[in-house]
Amino acid sequence: MSTMAAAELQDLEFDTEAERVLLWREEELERAGYDRDTARQLAESTSVDLHFATELLRRGCPESTALQILL
Repeated sequence: MSTMAAAELQDLEFDTEAERVLLWREEELERAGYDRDTARQLAESTSVDLHFATELLRRGCPESTALQILL
């Protein structure tokens, strides 16, 4: 992450801790390889284990299959 991006993130105001966690989960899922919409859907589902979700893609599971497994 660039210095500017980090500074911009620090300037953002979030209403709740839950929003910060949701955004962090979404970013981690996108970083793992999920597209933005799928990452958001998975991040919003608190029953989805983030580590398991990222591991599925790391091991070569197609995103559509991972989504079926996770949800």
